[in-house]
Amino acid sequence: MATTLFFLLFFTPFLYSAAAPNPNAPQDLVRSSCSNASYPSLCLRTLSSYSGPTGTPRDLAQAAVKVGLARARKASTYLKTSVTGKSERERAALSDCVEQMAESVDELSKTLNELKHLRGETFEFQMSNARTWVSAALTYEDTCVDGFEGVDRKVKGDVMKKITNVAMVTSNALYMIRRLDESGSLNR
Repeated sequence: MATTLFFLLFFTPFLYSAAAPNPNAPQDLVRSSCSNASYPSLCLRTLSSYSGPTGTPRDLAQAAVKVGLARARKASTYLKTSVTGKSERERAALSDCVEQMAESVDELSKTLNELKHLRGETFEFQMSNARTWVSAALTYEDTCVDGFEGVDRKVKGDVMKKITNVAMVTSNALYMIRRLDESGSLNR
């Protein structure tokens, strides 16, 4: 009886700690996943503060796309409501950029939908779609910024600041999608 009691008192904490989930595991995954992202500090900041699940590569990919999508929508609204072009060239650049950002939002929305519905038998095809769509979103964002060459410095600066931030989080989303694809699993 004393041996059993000794065993329980001595080994139970070790057994419990081995079986207990690590509450830091999602943050550890965020930290390790972001370390090689295109923009590691931005990745860590946006995904560490993300309120949804971040415990698996799939969760992180979805979270990164959601962050990119939210920022793209916010930038699109900003362009439509807060920036006005004085010259015809500025107005044309803004109009083109609004269209480019709408396309970026569409590509990121398709990506998020695809990531939410991953299936084992079509995983590779779906991951290819996700990579393609996020790459297209990045292209639209870059094209938006490129359209402001030769435009008033203030207007260009305002737009570039917003769109560059969107492109950075979108680039990090592409990295998280590649990590998920490399894991080759729906459950990780």
